[in-house]
Amino acid sequence: MTVDPVAITLLLGLFAVLIIIKFPIAFSLAFAAFATAAYKGISLGAITQKMVSGVDSFSLLAIPFFILAGEIMGAGGISDRLVKLADVIVGRMRGGLAMVNVVASMFFGGISGSAVADTSSLGPLEIDMMKKQGYDTDFSVCITIASACQGVLIPPSHNMIIYAAAIGGLSVGKLFMAGLVPGVLLGIALMVLCYIISVKRNYPRGGHYTFKEAVKIIFDSLLGLFTVVLIIGGVFTGIVTANESSVLACIWGFIVALCFYRKITIRDVWPILKRTLRTLAMVMTLIAASSAFGYMMTVLRIPALITQGLLGISQNKVVLLLLINFSLLVLGCVMDMAPLILIAAPILVPVVTSPIIGMDPIQFGIVMMLNLSIGLLTPPVGTVLFVGSSIGGIKIEQTAKAMVPFYVTMVTVLLLLTFVPAFSMTVPNLMFGK
Repeated sequence: MTVDPVAITLLLGLFAVLIIIKFPIAFSLAFAAFATAAYKGISLGAITQKMVSGVDSFSLLAIPFFILAGEIMGAGGISDRLVKLADVIVGRMRGGLAMVNVVASMFFGGISGSAVADTSSLGPLEIDMMKKQGYDTDFSVCITIASACQGVLIPPSHNMIIYAAAIGGLSVGKLFMAGLVPGVLLGIALMVLCYIISVKRNYPRGGHYTFKEAVKIIFDSLLGLFTVVLIIGGVFTGIVTANESSVLACIWGFIVALCFYRKITIRDVWPILKRTLRTLAMVMTLIAASSAFGYMMTVLRIPALITQGLLGISQNKVVLLLLINFSLLVLGCVMDMAPLILIAAPILVPVVTSPIIGMDPIQFGIVMMLNLSIGLLTPPVGTVLFVGSSIGGIKIEQTAKAMVPFYVTMVTVLLLLTFVPAFSMTVPNLMFGK
């Protein structure tokens, strides 16, 4: 099929204009796809079928259950216990509460899989505690939102499921396992940065616990943390699939929240389900619209043209990977994570898996997750940046300025994940084979 510049301009241009005038992203994608299909004489029924088939995927079944599990554990008293557990582990160090913030997010990321959920659930508690201990407000907000991005890497991550569905034929379990080491690596890097800043600003050490108090806190947290064992341990050992682990996490979460922690009652279940359905509706609508948009990009040969264009710029692997990362970082500043995954993954995966670069799509998935999670922290469309600034009661501009050392740290980790495959691929290769 020959290239049609008018149709390409119509598809991409209409989408860009609708985004600029603040039209909802899902509707912008769908409207651009339908308008271009009408121009090309393609049946609108075929576009509708593509939207339906886009959400008719077995791997997507895990998304509603992981969202529900995160809502349950967020409302079920897990947040306070995770913070106390993290305090026992790292609280005695210089800048202990900042370290606690990172470790607590690492734990919660293994339950919610969402940076926004992490910030919304743990943020008010963590930021308030840090401010009372004498930490600067901007630093408190920055470490809270930066550490929340671990939830995008540490399983379960519904964005990884979206990535697997976007390119097709990819193991969600393998993606989950590939995110373990990078998630921990990001946490360690942020803790090192926290220590350096804490020493420079003379932030206090955390509290001390007696052995008896520490044991009590650890045992009190085990029930909630067992959710992480169900998800990661179940997939790691191969006992359950990612979909099955999501269901088990919901069942266990209800049992813990209702019967043991007793932070919710039967009457709280319906509001939890409503919040889950609201989030799920947005995610699925976005996936359906992106499927139609992606189909039209394929018809117009846009992915192939971009692949040829990128490979035409340079035949150097390092240059191409830096260019791809830079492009994603820029796009992440103006578009939210999920739609970018759905649009960019089918375009870029053929480039990174080409003989010139030879990157495994699993590794690129992890690179894309961290890259776009940085976009969650950057204006003008940084969702996590907005939530954290709102909780901390400071201006977005002030938070963004204070985030500079955190941006540098996260980009450094991003480059390590890009050029050192072992960080991402060792665990899944040991489990599933190459």
